[in-house]
Amino acid sequence: MNLASPIRTRSVGHTACPHDCPSTCALDVDIDENGRIGRVRGAADNDYTAGVICAKVARYAERLYHPGRLLTPKRRKGGKGEGVWQEVSWDEALDEIADAFVKAEQVHGSEAVWPYFYAGTMGQVQRDSIERLRHAKRYSGFMGTICTNMAWTGYVMGTGALRGVDPREMAKADCVVIWGTNAVATQVNVMTHATRARKERGARIVVVDVYDNPTMKQADLGLILRPGTDAALACAVMHIAFRDGYADRAYMEKFTDDPAGLEAHLATRTPQWAAAITGLSVEEIEAFARLVGTTKKTFFRLGYGFARSRNGTVSMHAALCVPTVLGSWQYEGGGAFHNNGDIFRLNKAELTGTSYLDPDVRVLDQSQIGRVLTGDAEALRHRGPVTALLIQNTNPANVAPEQRLVKRGFLRDDLFVAVHEQFMTETAELADIVLPATMFVEHDDIYRAGGQSHILLGPKLVEPPATVRTNLFVIEELAKRLGVADRPGFGLTEREHIDRMLKASGKPGFDVLAEEKWLDCQPSFEEAHFLNGFGYPDGKFRFRPDWARAPAPNRPPASVGILGPVDQLPTFPDQVDIIEVADAEHPFRLATSPARNFLNSSFSETRTSAEKEGRPEVMINPSDAARLGVEPGDLVRLGNRRGSLRIHARVTEAVKPGVLVAEGIWPNKAHVDGEGINVLTGADAVAPHGGAAFHDNKVWLAKDAA
Repeated sequence: MNLASPIRTRSVGHTACPHDCPSTCALDVDIDENGRIGRVRGAADNDYTAGVICAKVARYAERLYHPGRLLTPKRRKGGKGEGVWQEVSWDEALDEIADAFVKAEQVHGSEAVWPYFYAGTMGQVQRDSIERLRHAKRYSGFMGTICTNMAWTGYVMGTGALRGVDPREMAKADCVVIWGTNAVATQVNVMTHATRARKERGARIVVVDVYDNPTMKQADLGLILRPGTDAALACAVMHIAFRDGYADRAYMEKFTDDPAGLEAHLATRTPQWAAAITGLSVEEIEAFARLVGTTKKTFFRLGYGFARSRNGTVSMHAALCVPTVLGSWQYEGGGAFHNNGDIFRLNKAELTGTSYLDPDVRVLDQSQIGRVLTGDAEALRHRGPVTALLIQNTNPANVAPEQRLVKRGFLRDDLFVAVHEQFMTETAELADIVLPATMFVEHDDIYRAGGQSHILLGPKLVEPPATVRTNLFVIEELAKRLGVADRPGFGLTEREHIDRMLKASGKPGFDVLAEEKWLDCQPSFEEAHFLNGFGYPDGKFRFRPDWARAPAPNRPPASVGILGPVDQLPTFPDQVDIIEVADAEHPFRLATSPARNFLNSSFSETRTSAEKEGRPEVMINPSDAARLGVEPGDLVRLGNRRGSLRIHARVTEAVKPGVLVAEGIWPNKAHVDGEGINVLTGADAVAPHGGAAFHDNKVWLAKDAA
């Protein structure tokens, strides 16, 4: 096999969407005679993508050929953030980064360097190779907490495994419950399969969320509840299931740990109790419970959004308990799905250099970058400062919580920052060295789809600009300069990494994947529906999770330990108010939900996406607006103990009284005063395994007096 040979040139290239989205769509890309991409379409022959992709990816050429794209390495001139740059060669830039890392290590030890990355690409090679350099050099460890911790932990606390019903089975359901995700905006393929079930089977679609978003508008039954109250709704639904005979007692006796204890616990969790907490009516709760209770083939598609609260782990677990009480798992088109992370079993040991990992090296929390960079002793694990950063695939100055702390940290005179990026993001603007990065059609990579069941190849389809480089190139070149390039795992091309990873995982190699385009790793019906038992040794679903000791995908290393107020987590599913409860000083609850035309901070740089979104706004109910004298379009000020910012008001019935929603993430500079919504979000660790509670903020709102 010749791993260096190029993929055969053709007018249509086949690849996968690299962005941080559970769908990981299979793509067909038109390529013209000049080697430029044109139209991007969903692959019709992939039965999950099914020919459908989101509009922002369909117009990817706008992003690839954007006039503002970074094309040359740059060195900062003048003060940090002043925006004055000098072009330098790649060798000069990489030499300076390596020199800065060596100096940081000489003064404060290897932990002074913190390679910092996330999911700007979901490609295994381009995203995760930074870990190999980290481990080889004993740089500070990285605990990724900004996205999945609460959702994955809550799910696995019940099932014992991060997998579930084949998401394509949504099309075979008689009822699809889309809980806590605005799928129209963030996972368009969920809607493909749900609406197919409605069209072909007459299935009903239920949407549970905190505002009337585009997915809610597709619902046959829409339930708009107060943020952070999902567990109360789930408990009431289960109460009704036991009360009215919908609960499958025989199923629970065989497959669950303590159904009798759960039933006794739920005796007081009535619809009236839940209505007072959630803001839903008793009639809405009863109707929901009756629908799912009488519809055996009910598919619960559980999202991430409702878990991004301080009680999010509990909320996910509680929602997951509903199909278990009902016995929905037994039926084709029934059960639950959140993420398929456990099914792929990719051996990434060589790619990430785990053989070099030293458990004595400290591990720092991604979400607490503001605290880390401003010298918070606990965030630093009571060790020395971080004085050098290498950042790939993320934009923390925009997307991380406690934004004012983050920016203050980046402005430290003694901090060296290198950013490898596609655009001059607000993080790049605060850097000392900025390196231009390739985009996904310009390099080889491999992807695994959390929201479906495929491993997909993303081969290089077009040539990048001559002056930009891949993430892997940067890691390899730094490894040479830092004296670790001779270690196993270094010195390989992307295709060699992909081939070796696949074969080490017992899967066909690169050539087979290039021919087939993807591998379907979906387990059997019995395994996906847990009909052979759930993932715990005894095969039982846990109504009574062991929050502190049970294994979970995002469990922190032993050096970090269990996080947050674990002692306040409930024995059984329950509403637990470890959230930022509204009070007299902060009467509103704010969620920072995703916008349809952005993906985190990506696509906010493209003209079409920005024009479609308009401007940063906060949604406020008309009754709240009238009480505060706020008219549509007025500037208002939002604030809490972390800070305040000005933003325009959108007066709308889409949100309930007392609830605010600000869709984004907009660049900070798009806001009136140059500070974005993450001024208001917190970085305190969520129990039990950490995470960022982006949708859990108590705030005040006032009409701006300026």
